[in-house]
Parts: sequence; C-alpha cells; structure tokens
Amino acid sequence: MEQLVAQTGPAVEAAHIEVRRLSKSFSGSPLYTDFDVDFPRGKIVSIFGPNGCGKSTLMNMIAGITPIDSGDIRIGGKTVKESRIGYVFQQYREAMFPWLRAWDNIAWPLRIAKVPEAEVKARVDSIVASFEIRFDLHRYPYELSGGQQQTVCIMRALVTRPEVLFLDEPFSALDYEMTLFIREKLQDIQMRTGTTMVIVSHDLEDAVFLADKVLLLTRRPTRIAEYLPFPLGRPRTAESMEDPLYLQTRSHALAVFKREAWA
Repeated sequence: MEQLVAQTGPAVEAAHIEVRRLSKSFSGSPLYTDFDVDFPRGKIVSIFGPNGCGKSTLMNMIAGITPIDSGDIRIGGKTVKESRIGYVFQQYREAMFPWLRAWDNIAWPLRIAKVPEAEVKARVDSIVASFEIRFDLHRYPYELSGGQQQTVCIMRALVTRPEVLFLDEPFSALDYEMTLFIREKLQDIQMRTGTTMVIVSHDLEDAVFLADKVLLLTRRPTRIAEYLPFPLGRPRTAESMEDPLYLQTRSHALAVFKREAWA
C-alpha cells in the first residue's frame, strides 16, 4: 500500500472545501482541536473512522448545520452561507415532507427559492429523467419504499445544482439492489456535472467504493489517521470490488481503522 500512496506524490488537486483550525467540544470534552483538511474540487471524498470520532459532526460543521467553536470553513473561497449546497440526511423518512407528494418534495427547495414555476418543472423533470425513475412520483412518502424515499431525497438535494453534495449514511437503510442503483446514479451525476461530494459512512465497503479519497479519522480527540487516494477508474460496478486496487485499498483502510479503533 505504501507504493500506491507514494505514487500519488504531493497533493496537486484544487481544494474546493478548506477547513482551517477547526475546534469543537461537547460538554467540555474536545472532539476536534485545530483541525485542518482540504476536500478536492470535483471529487468524491468518504469520511470513515471509529464510532464516536465525529464523522457526521465534521460533515455537519462543514455544511453549516452544526455550529463550530472556532476556526474557518470555506467552500470555493466563500462562507457556507454564501455557497449552494445539497444535503441528504440519514433519516430520510423524517427529512421528507409527508404532506407533499414525492414530485413536490423534489421541487420544494426551488419553490422556496422562488424559482419560476416553468423552470421548476423543467429542472425536476430533468433530474427525474436522469435517474430513470420508474415509480409514481405523485404518491405521498408513506406510499413509497425506503429506497424510493431515499432516491427522492437525493434528487431533491441535486435539483438545486449544488456546488457540494453532502450525504450522511446514504445506503444504511437500503437493500443491496437499491444500494447498487444509488451508487450508479451518484457516479453518473458526479461524472456529468463534476459536483464535489462528501459522504459519511459506517460501512468500509461503501466508504471505499465510491471515493476518490478516503478520509480516515482517529478516535477522539479526532485527527487525520490517513487521507487515502483511490484512483480506480469510473464508472465503478459491483465487479470493481474484485479489482486488485479496490481490494488493496480496502485492506489498507481496514488496517488503519483497526489500529485507531483498538489502540
């Protein structure tokens, strides 16, 4: 694995997200202290680490959902409030508006932004077509399966054409068939639009499979254990998990995780 890391050389990717001197404590216990990290533009970065290390907290601070104690976070040189972001929550059932049909859930952020209705329809129809949706979007959330609800949430996050898409455990409640479908669509969107994506996962297979880089974290107080590149070509399929580079990268990530979780 050292050979793979050495081949990458110094980081040359343009940083899209810059985190500097980030500090965050809970009840007087430090979680992050003077934490620095960059996320490259137009890439997918997965965040993985031991339970309680603050994976989701880090992403939520970057996305402006969780307040920071100190530090600076910039997205394309702008503050979070000045940036256009999309967010897919782990608890997708609670994230959907039960009184709105699925189509209107997707349209909601555009309507809140007062986008003209003709453009709303065009953009929703476009994102629906790109996902090749075959279920009825005129149904209410309770009439949809979990995988269908999560798909709607992802389309809603993407319909605003975000600079950065944040995804918190997007596959945790999906069956394998739906996981493969969502993996395919996220890759397709990223390849076509160049959207920067940040994914938090508790599953090492998911964390490595989609990522261009895997941010491996230590136990708290949290630091970077390794920032691991995974330069396997796209699109990646289920067969990609048999590729020697995937197996090597996952094995190395697992070794780092064990070192940090069980030290």
